[in-house]
This record gives sequence, structure tokens and C-alpha cells, in this order.
Amino acid sequence: MKITRPIQLLLPPLLAAFLAASCAPVVAVKRVGMVTQLRPEKIAEYRRLHADSNPGVRDLLTKYHMRNFSIYLQQLEGKWYEFGYYEYTGTNFEADMATMAKEPRTIEWLKKCDPMQKPLPGAKGWTDMPRVYFNP
Repeated sequence: MKITRPIQLLLPPLLAAFLAASCAPVVAVKRVGMVTQLRPEKIAEYRRLHADSNPGVRDLLTKYHMRNFSIYLQQLEGKWYEFGYYEYTGTNFEADMATMAKEPRTIEWLKKCDPMQKPLPGAKGWTDMPRVYFNP
């Protein structure tokens, strides 16, 4: 098979792009799991606030490098618990979380959500859970 001139011209830029992509820095992902209790009388309101149709603070989560943010509800022995999970892809977790906490919409959002929750004993809010297993 004869290689035509246009293909020969494409090979160097394609090779350069491939090499650049393979040398790009790998962004470490911080995976966060957390848990808190939810007041049973607030479940319906909490679900409404977190409905897919409610924009809430979704754009702020993205702005501060939080991806795949998910919240699950589970009833255990008559109590309701929330399990939250997200992946942080930024480079300065503490700074991003501190800056996001100062956003006016974050403050308003937490004024609505925090009273619906009942932190676990000894906690002031969500309790971080240690990761014991990950399958990429």
C-alpha cells in the first residue's frame, strides 16, 4: 500500500499530540465519602431541594472541582442516614472548600439543609468516612 503525501504530513502532528497527551500531568483524584443522619420529618423537603430539576449549588460544586457528587438515603433501625460521595479534582482542597464556603449561595443553601440533618455523635455536620476499598 502506497502512503500518500497528505497522510505523511499528518503523522508528525498526530505523533506530537500523542506524546504531549501521554506526558500531561496526571490529576490526583481525592475521593470523599461522608455520612450524617437526616431528620425523618425533613425527608420530603430534603428530596425536593436535591431534585435533579433544582439547580441549587451544582455549578459551585463544579467550579470548586467536585465531580460525581452523589447523595444516597438509607433507613437503619428506624433512623434515616445520608451517604454522600464526590471526587475532588483540584489542586488545593482546603483552599477550594474554604472559598466555596464563603459563596453567598453556599451559605444560603446550608441554611436550608443543615437544620434538616442531625450530625452523628461528636460531629458538627457530615462525618468523613475512611475509604477501605477502591476498584478503578
